[in-house]
Amino acid sequence: MLQRDLGPGIIPAIGDFNSAQWILHKRLGDDIPIAEGLSVRLVGLLDGSLFQSELLIAEDRFAAHFPEREGYGYFLVETEQPATVAAALERELAAYGLDATLSTERLRGYRAVENTYLATFQTLGLLGLLLGTLGLGILILRNVLERSGELAALSACGFRRARLGAMLLYEHGFLLLAGEGIGSVAALIAVAPRLFDPTPLPWASLGLSLGLVFAAGLLACAVASHSALRRPLLATLKAE
Repeated sequence: MLQRDLGPGIIPAIGDFNSAQWILHKRLGDDIPIAEGLSVRLVGLLDGSLFQSELLIAEDRFAAHFPEREGYGYFLVETEQPATVAAALERELAAYGLDATLSTERLRGYRAVENTYLATFQTLGLLGLLLGTLGLGILILRNVLERSGELAALSACGFRRARLGAMLLYEHGFLLLAGEGIGSVAALIAVAPRLFDPTPLPWASLGLSLGLVFAAGLLACAVASHSALRRPLLATLKAE
């Protein structure tokens, strides 16, 4: 794949999927200019690889286009005893400053960075959920207070407070469910290209998040409706 002839000035390269998508903002088949009249084309992407922030090209192409670079930056050693071999290499080649790192440790470091970003965004999402729930409760409370006359008339016709509370909960619950559905469809459209990537999406956590949002919204609806219906409705009807 790296030896393919793609034309003058184009070098086939393989890169890390996350690095290409989030750092380079490139996809499979895109060209990346690296010098005047010279660019690399992504002919392959590796998911969860050791080559984050790196591009792999053929050695002869590298030597031809970058003759000023001499020697190797690092080596990949395949062995059944990685810890023992790493210690032996560092001991025997200490004069050359060799630093041996296990592939599992490097991948664990990459995952730690990704998990840090995920934890940060989850915290921001939780804060947004709390603020949204508070705002929804205030909005529902204001809506119910503005409809005090209507609720008082229903109460005078024989509707109990529990029935009125259930009506308000169903009404605002339907609006909440409709809004969440519309938002989910819009989000799926926005990330449509990601749906066709080989990496599976965390559908379970996404579904759990949507369920928590809906549950928090229903709780806000129930609290706001209960607080509004505690007022004397018949007094409101007499005042009108």
